[in-house]
Amino acid sequence: MHTLEQLKSGQLKGIKRLKLSEGLTEFPLEILELADSLEILDLSGNQLSELPQELTQLTSLRIIFASNNLFTHLPDVLGSLPKLEMVGFKTNQIKTVSEESLPAQLRWLILTDNAIEVLPNSLGERPRLQKLALAGNQLRTLPESMEKLSNLGLVRLSANQLTEFPEFLIKLPKLAWLAFAGNPFCKHPSSLDSVPAVSSQCYSVNQVLGQGASGVISHANWLNSDFDFPQEVAVKVFKGEVTSDGYPHDELEACLQAGHHSNLVKSIAQVDEQDYLALVMELIPSSYYNLGLPPTLETCTRDTFPEGFELPITQIDNIVIQMIDVFNHLHDNKVCHGDLYAHNTLVNEQGQMIFGDFGAATIYGYLTEEQQQGIRRIEARALKYFIEDLLTVCSTEEIDSELYKKLENYHA
Repeated sequence: MHTLEQLKSGQLKGIKRLKLSEGLTEFPLEILELADSLEILDLSGNQLSELPQELTQLTSLRIIFASNNLFTHLPDVLGSLPKLEMVGFKTNQIKTVSEESLPAQLRWLILTDNAIEVLPNSLGERPRLQKLALAGNQLRTLPESMEKLSNLGLVRLSANQLTEFPEFLIKLPKLAWLAFAGNPFCKHPSSLDSVPAVSSQCYSVNQVLGQGASGVISHANWLNSDFDFPQEVAVKVFKGEVTSDGYPHDELEACLQAGHHSNLVKSIAQVDEQDYLALVMELIPSSYYNLGLPPTLETCTRDTFPEGFELPITQIDNIVIQMIDVFNHLHDNKVCHGDLYAHNTLVNEQGQMIFGDFGAATIYGYLTEEQQQGIRRIEARALKYFIEDLLTVCSTEEIDSELYKKLENYHA
């Protein structure tokens, strides 16, 4: 984090990344003095509603974040920046996105949690676009031009006002991670009674185990002897607002619709009280660790791994076998996970796997048979990418093995 004082005194000359969050109501024009070097500008957490036309002077700017501000429209000036490829304006008050506001090199667009009703046709004229986050808006339709987005890999459309499933999505050649729950065309499942509803007084929450976009997972002690549950459990308390993936209640429903599988985090109870939604799960042994790391600004839609991390091909094969079984189980239950990634996968030293995080999951059994097959094909692509990513950390001496070649050529 930098300060306005540092900026105005010239201390930041030559920096590539600037982050300012000081309740700004106007864009500090001193930023323009960084034009020769500035590549990433983060103005999130201010009170900005406009960007000046002079922003075009930032000819090296690749990434701009302006989440949690007061913008009511996506600034047109963004479309004039020659190298701008990532635009993040999450949680503003944006209602309009003009034809001119989207930069030609756009690769990653985040407009989650706004009030957008219509997207411009120019969106389909951005061939580099790979990631599109639109959850929590007021979209009723999508522009037909989007069918031309041949590089689009990840789309978040949950919690909008879409009246029918956007048919063109199943024809996009690289789409692999899709979320669309919480729209008027989505029908609610009947699986909510698959685990008992309990009171939040049934457990005492201890330390936080982890957290993500949709909630916080904590260690807890089970207190109610009326249920034959383990003494130690995990409790995920959902955040009340729309997340980057959609509504928390849709995540809960998808978890329960998925049912039990030995390689899925096991749900054992639910809590649905006023302003409090939670899922009680079996505690995952501490010997499990995250298989991968999330995508970076550079990799965009593809997972990363710690430097030097390697796995033997036999263990990769074992993990893939388990994931294929999970994939089939989920789609037999008409659940599209939407986030099939190594970073959502836990493994232990023996290569046993547990898969979780249903924040982007969508139940889809109400769609036509053709649409359902299309959803399965989309997620099969994510499974293929999952395997490809794991092969990048395969022990180098095993790359010529038959097992490696089998995985390399896998098709769901």
